[in-house]
Amino acid sequence: MLPPLVVVAAAAASPAAPPPSRRASPLLSLRTHRTESLALTVPRCSPSPSPPIAAEAPAPPHEAKPKPKPRGYPRQYPGEAVGVAEEMRFVAMRLRNPKRTTIKDKAGAEVADAGAGAAEEASEDEDDDGGLKEEHEKEEEGELEEGQWVPSTEGFVRYLVDSKLVFDTIERVVAESTDVAYVYFRKSGLERSASISKDLEWFREQGFAIPEPSTSGSTYAAYLTQLAESNAPAFLSHYYNIYFAHLTGGVAIGNKICKKILEGRELEFYKWDTDAELLLKDAREKLNELSKHWTRKDRNLCLKETAKCFHYLGKMVRLIIS
Repeated sequence: MLPPLVVVAAAAASPAAPPPSRRASPLLSLRTHRTESLALTVPRCSPSPSPPIAAEAPAPPHEAKPKPKPRGYPRQYPGEAVGVAEEMRFVAMRLRNPKRTTIKDKAGAEVADAGAGAAEEASEDEDDDGGLKEEHEKEEEGELEEGQWVPSTEGFVRYLVDSKLVFDTIERVVAESTDVAYVYFRKSGLERSASISKDLEWFREQGFAIPEPSTSGSTYAAYLTQLAESNAPAFLSHYYNIYFAHLTGGVAIGNKICKKILEGRELEFYKWDTDAELLLKDAREKLNELSKHWTRKDRNLCLKETAKCFHYLGKMVRLIIS
């Protein structure tokens, strides 16, 4: 048996055995699992915390909303469906006799009163002649008793002079104005200026002095001239109502005067070559047709000017018994 040192030396001297060979294992193929869809998410910032909610005020007690008023149709003026001339006729009739109405139904009467009231209000400040309007109304309808209405020849001449100035004014405006509205009323056959000139000439031949126009006539003529330049509907209200008043009341006054102070002589002022009512009807139809293009404001102005027209004419009639 060899000693241990010899064995160790022998082991050290012998070559070392090679290590066992390692067989390389085959590489496994890398495979990824395919997903049906990839969901992409967008990063979002988390919302900031909301401020603390303040204590809400108590809700007010529930109030019932007022029911809307039913929408009514505007009231129609008497005669409005026919035209402004018919509206003015209603106002004129109410001015002549406030206690009488030609409208039977209550609603219509209220509207007529409103229209006449507006017209009277327009002339209220000017009616300072001590009851002239009422007296003129009675004169036109022949309601004055015998002895109350005593005309004089001198007074009647003054009335004719003022009337001529007024008719001269409206006929000159219509004949010379460039306003297209006035063209419809040229050569209407209603013209009275030339006829009054013949009557004044006859009085001159009888020895009566022909005076200058009075303040009443001059004031009215100046007003008509100014109105014709500024407002055609207002002027045409006077134009129509002057002829209307002359035919409906003036002729009656003239006939009375002819019987009382002229021994039955019929003046040219009250004569026409044709039917005067037809002439007035033609002027009325033209005015109604023209008023279709006016506003309600223009038509209301005509109603107010109707009162002014009768106010001025009343002052002129007063001259007959002055």
